[in-house]
Amino acid sequence: MSKVNSASGALVIIGGAEDHTNERKILAEFVRLSGGGDASIVIITVASEAQSEVGSRYTEVFTQLGVREVRALNINKRGDANARAAVEMIEKATGIFFTGGNQLRITMLLGGTKVDTALHRRNEQGLVLAGTSAGAAMMSTVMITGGKSDTAFRIGIVELSPGMGFIGGVLIDQHFEERGRLRRLLLAVAQYPQEIGLGLDENTAVVVRDQELEVLGQGSLTVIDAGGMSYTNLASLKKDDILTLCGVKIHILSEGYRFDLRNREPLIEADSEVKKAKEAKRG
Repeated sequence: MSKVNSASGALVIIGGAEDHTNERKILAEFVRLSGGGDASIVIITVASEAQSEVGSRYTEVFTQLGVREVRALNINKRGDANARAAVEMIEKATGIFFTGGNQLRITMLLGGTKVDTALHRRNEQGLVLAGTSAGAAMMSTVMITGGKSDTAFRIGIVELSPGMGFIGGVLIDQHFEERGRLRRLLLAVAQYPQEIGLGLDENTAVVVRDQELEVLGQGSLTVIDAGGMSYTNLASLKKDDILTLCGVKIHILSEGYRFDLRNREPLIEADSEVKKAKEAKRG
């Protein structure tokens, strides 16, 4: 069920460690998109091995943000994701929030279930989906599941698996600047040059609507585009060999800037509006 989010509910893809206690800008935007105080939010904690604790923490945050109806959906086995009660929670929700943890738990326990089917159908009908850290990585059709970030540019250091396919055409990495993940995202994009790499810093998100990304939060979005790559020696390499890449584009976008997934280009015409907004904020 791969798609680039078009005429569907917004996606809020978060690089992890989002602010829970101060301005809470990213979580507040998710709440706004989901319906504000009238939202019905379901927190899916499947990525975590401490689901009750994580669910309680996010329930408290969303309640503090004015949401009257917040429920946590804990899934410990695939049967839980095929249960009628779980599907009914998805059907009634206006916003779904995936917590962090291990993205493989999400795909292994949700993939192909009735909850998975309901999430895709409801998102196509307008349901807002958000995910942080592991909950961000799994959004794409192909997801990054691991890989060392402190080694040379060698084949085999990045691990890739099928994702949940809420958005096509991208590869997502999180905790990006904080964990030095540029090389592993470059390696992933080198293997899948049709996909655009999105590296999200902590407390930073992209909101995806109608094939456009908009950056929100205190860090930046790193966009890696290998569509115009002029050369790579990937096909001749074996595991642990060092990769060569030429002609790859990298864009660094801060809050307020947008990127067009359809045309693979930043929307720089927004530059003056971003500057005006920042100047107004500074007073």
